[in-house]
Amino acid sequence: DFFLAASAATAASLVLPARVRAQSARMSLTATSRTLDIKGRAATVWGLTDGTGRSGLVLDPGQAFAADLKNTLTEPTIIHWHGQIPDNAQDGVPDLPMPMLQPGEIRAYDFAARPGTHWMHAHIPAHEMLLLAAPLIVRRPEDVAADRQEVTLFLHDFSFKSPAEVLTEITGGASMAGMDHGQPGQGAMDHSGMDMGAMGQGGMMAMPGMDGMAMDLNDYNFDAYLANDRTLDDPEVVQVDKGGQVLVRVINAAAATVFWIDTGALPGRLVAVDGEPVQPLPGNRFGVAMGQRLDIELDVPREGGAYPVLALREGAKERTGVILATPGAAVAKIADLSERDHPAFSGDLAQESLLRAVTPLPERAPASQQMLMLGGSMMPYVWTINGQTWGTHVPVTAKSGDRVEITFHNMSMMAHPMHLHGHAFQVVSTGGARFAGAVRDTVHVPPMGMVTVALDAGEAARWMLHCHHMPHLSTGMMTEFAVSA
Repeated sequence: DFFLAASAATAASLVLPARVRAQSARMSLTATSRTLDIKGRAATVWGLTDGTGRSGLVLDPGQAFAADLKNTLTEPTIIHWHGQIPDNAQDGVPDLPMPMLQPGEIRAYDFAARPGTHWMHAHIPAHEMLLLAAPLIVRRPEDVAADRQEVTLFLHDFSFKSPAEVLTEITGGASMAGMDHGQPGQGAMDHSGMDMGAMGQGGMMAMPGMDGMAMDLNDYNFDAYLANDRTLDDPEVVQVDKGGQVLVRVINAAAATVFWIDTGALPGRLVAVDGEPVQPLPGNRFGVAMGQRLDIELDVPREGGAYPVLALREGAKERTGVILATPGAAVAKIADLSERDHPAFSGDLAQESLLRAVTPLPERAPASQQMLMLGGSMMPYVWTINGQTWGTHVPVTAKSGDRVEITFHNMSMMAHPMHLHGHAFQVVSTGGARFAGAVRDTVHVPPMGMVTVALDAGEAARWMLHCHHMPHLSTGMMTEFAVSA
């Protein structure tokens, strides 16, 4: 009887549609600790590995995100699927609405995957700073059909100090209001222990036309900048074909570092941002803020050679990256410092204002237009949205299905990459004329800059809206996008 039942079940599975069959093949994902060799020193970090121990996941076109996440760490944590739009219960924010995964706990996730270059990370600043993050690539049918190689460039900033020590140095011991996304830190903030030496020296840059006010690009000097977990002392060398085409999927998973992606001798085309196709933008240097992704197509010359693709820290000399090399090419060593400081990324929003979505949002009159003032200062180290930190925030509200426009107006001297959960939005203005800009989920708002985004409100739920600079998030720079039915 058992045999008959089993064969009947097998026969039934053969007549299921392919989509349902694919869903039965569940993936496994483990939050784990691992050891990296960073500049000759062993570093214990965290990570997200698949069933074979590799970092991250790659899904085929049409494949559902069906994964069992196991927490093998000694602390509770929770993972957010950045760029995906699951139902709110699976979004991965502590206690909104699901509790964190306890050590040893396994939780099942199942939702339709959005194609593109995305990533997944702990939604707890200190955990993300321990590198609890990994690529989440969902391929399109066009990716499979294209005659090109795909290379992922996953970027981190890293300190040998604990995240708590780093955050204390940066914030001068400011309360970690957003650390657990729960109650704001108790008691008054004491800034007397502020160590000005922890501010990135040389990170100050005067911007023309700003009355000599200085903008602070980097508020911490990390020990290393990693590309696929490695530094330029020992970079990853990816073998590519002479005359071939390469798609580099860049993911900025850093806690507090904006990078320029420099393709050097290889002419590049930016073809997608945050997983969404844009009209190809030619160039060999593109900026990427924390939480953002860039897909860059490169053409390898027929004569072959070794071609560094570098990530340059804005406002500083540090750099990291990978090297694309054709068979037999000599690979020269590259210093991890440039000759001079790299420029600040896009105070004028030049790159953002050039991007055009391949599939723009349909034109609709907005049901509401909301202005969010981004504020804060280095002393005391507190960052706010409309003057409030998480816990005293006033939610941004919308009705499900409504077209909403949100203008981010940065009144502070630091940039803020603003990320909205549960939605993709379209950039429709960078302070001047309107245009059908990129569809994305994280937008970089420079000091004194203004960006307007349009979106259609999704599932009726509480969705996080926050800055993706971890020290800013940890001191409360988060609100919610509260969607009602």
